[in-house]
Amino acid sequence: MESVKYLIIGAGPAGLTFANMLKNAGEDSFLVLESEAEAGGLCRSKEVDGAPLDTGGGHFLDVRDPEVVDFVFSFLPADEWERFDRISRIDLGYAVIDYPFESNIWQLPEDEQVEHLLAISRAGCNTGAQKPISFSEWIPWKLGEKIAKDYMLPYNKKMWCMDLDEIGTYWLEKLPDVSFKDTLLSCIRHSSIYESLPGHASFYYPKKHGYGRVWLDMADAVKDNMAYGVRASELDLDERTVNGQYRGERIINTAPWTGYDSIKGGTGDFYESLKKLKHTSVVIKYHDEKSETDSHWTYFPDEGKEYHRILYRSNFCRGSKGFWTETNLKRADLDDGHECFVNEYAYPVNTVDKREAIALILEEAEKKGVTGLGRWGQWEHFNSDVTVKRAMMLAKKMIAQA
Repeated sequence: MESVKYLIIGAGPAGLTFANMLKNAGEDSFLVLESEAEAGGLCRSKEVDGAPLDTGGGHFLDVRDPEVVDFVFSFLPADEWERFDRISRIDLGYAVIDYPFESNIWQLPEDEQVEHLLAISRAGCNTGAQKPISFSEWIPWKLGEKIAKDYMLPYNKKMWCMDLDEIGTYWLEKLPDVSFKDTLLSCIRHSSIYESLPGHASFYYPKKHGYGRVWLDMADAVKDNMAYGVRASELDLDERTVNGQYRGERIINTAPWTGYDSIKGGTGDFYESLKKLKHTSVVIKYHDEKSETDSHWTYFPDEGKEYHRILYRSNFCRGSKGFWTETNLKRADLDDGHECFVNEYAYPVNTVDKREAIALILEEAEKKGVTGLGRWGQWEHFNSDVTVKRAMMLAKKMIAQA
């Protein structure tokens, strides 16, 4: 049995950040278990057709948090990154507009603008109608029937490939109500409602590498504390052990809770909560065709198209060509001749009862010295910058308490 003070499961952004924070604080009694032969998790990259391709989908470093940026730049220096102002769009088939939809209705043909304005005027959030509970009814209540029909409902059907009413609306509460007055003025003035994008308004991407490079450098900084090719299959909460071979005074779990073959030491409610956690699997396909667009990525609600998003790597990755698509595994044709990468765990699903389920899991585990961290440890759709921030905060807290 190998025993350490901190046993970290998973070498993605969360686990690697936590490990390096420990090292920087002078702590050396820690071990990172990684099932793959290479670090990075969903942020791994691979050279495809002479340039990097991010095999886990579109991942970028947001510029918003200076502490996070400085931490990441300490591994891959600032002059190795290029900053971009995000360009993302929605392809409706009959028109292509900037994201977010509700802010750029003015870019649509005039007859479509009128239809949207009428729908927004009738939206429940504007008429005072009672807020519905189900996803399929909440979306038109919040955004209007037209946005719901043309974009939000078909896009989410493609993205999640499940009954949309199994999905909660709590994670969308931050969406502002679509104002009829503001939208009308936007159409008259031919200008967006919002001054800036809600997320990734500006981002960094490596000049010479894929996004996966920084995580390799981060893993190299703690190489003496890394164990590759070790899949955490059995977790014992009471003994704080993994696979009966590794023990930690504290365990930091960044791996999917549902990915273990067995977890011992939980209550009946713990195991019932595990059953409620859902996730999607995503296929990344490379296409070598040239695209005449300046968009960094584009969303496609058309259910006739296999994929839900295209990332045009030549517009943010120097010296590259082509693009890659993101497709839910349930919709993907894996034998169509394109090089593809399957990610079993891609996005946690915000099901109706997820919040209560993950809260119970995290509470029970924490009482026994096992802490969930990151996208999978906390079962939240965190971008990498948010994951890094949370890992930094947790490490500071635990170091201070040690």
